[in-house]
Amino acid sequence: MALRNLRYEGDEILRKKSREVPLVDDRIRMLMDDMVETMYRYDGVGLAAPQVGILKRVIVIDVEDGKVYKMANPKIINESGEQSAQEGCLSVPEKKGIVSRPMKVIVEYTDENNETVKLEAEGLLARAICHEIDHLNGVLFIDRVTDDVIEE
Repeated sequence: MALRNLRYEGDEILRKKSREVPLVDDRIRMLMDDMVETMYRYDGVGLAAPQVGILKRVIVIDVEDGKVYKMANPKIINESGEQSAQEGCLSVPEKKGIVSRPMKVIVEYTDENNETVKLEAEGLLARAICHEIDHLNGVLFIDRVTDDVIEE
């Protein structure tokens, strides 16, 4: 595993749409592992491949003390409820803002074993999934802030 360099607000790659992953192979698994290591190094709870300069539909999330989700081609197939909370982002350091997200989502994705998985998530996990999928579509949390962006 290796640390990857983070990309920051203003980098054009963060505004591009990521490409589908046709197969989760050894290269994608290595990317996922590197992303997990990078996420932990910078104290994040999620990371999307564009944040490390790779335009592939890959995200990693850990909001539950070591329960790591590695997802290729994640797609929200259902959402319900609403939650509003403050968000930040490793690619937009020193900015925070209130963002409204679904309270619950069902996401379908390909895992690191190339198996299709359906996951029901709620609360912080649902928020993190939505936040990271936004990255895959070139959307940053600051685009969704419902109030003023707070600079720290």
